Amino acid sequence: MELFFPKFCFGCRKEGFYLCEDCRAVLEVSGFHQRAFFSYLEDLYFPLEYRSPLLKALIRNFKYEPFVRELAEPLSRLIINHFQLMDERPEFSDFTLLPVPLAERREKWRGFNQAEEIARHLASFFNLPLSNDVLFRTKETQPQTKMESEERKTNVAEAFTCADGGKIHGKNFLLVDDVYTTGSTMKEAASTLKRKGARRIIGIVVARAVPGQDAS
Repeated sequence: MELFFPKFCFGCRKEGFYLCEDCRAVLEVSGFHQRAFFSYLEDLYFPLEYRSPLLKALIRNFKYEPFVRELAEPLSRLIINHFQLMDERPEFSDFTLLPVPLAERREKWRGFNQAEEIARHLASFFNLPLSNDVLFRTKETQPQTKMESEERKTNVAEAFTCADGGKIHGKNFLLVDDVYTTGSTMKEAASTLKRKGARRIIGIVVARAVPGQDAS
């Protein structure tokens, strides 16, 4: 396939990579973590701020046309590097990885759920189970990148439902997505899990943005 559709680095156009080592180093993955609490989320981990044009290009081409599914690997590696650089790596041994689900129509349009693709790589790194039959999106929401904070909350309100409580009650989850901006989507997903008795919920994303950054 690479004879007909060769890979080129999104940073420097070097052939054979979507993100070469030199360009990956430019992204300056952080090994620093400051504990944070966001509503139903106990904490949030992210390796990068959503500022770099290169990072934006990677995520944009992953989520939107041409839908480069293979970008899940270098994006996941940024998260993995974040944990590898920490002086004290968190203990997740009793957690299950849970990708934020897409609406069925949107997943068919893209051909995959970008959060699930990232979660698969993290499951291998952490040696943790991944579940995609616990949390479901039942509401067709609009893309949030151009919305204000309150509009985002309204857009995702009651967007999720859960499997029966036996798969959730007393369990710990690592909720995975690509970008955290206002957190409306992730908080709504976490609140749905909490109502079914989830014990601890921690978010993991590739990047954290401020409102307006994810629109560019």
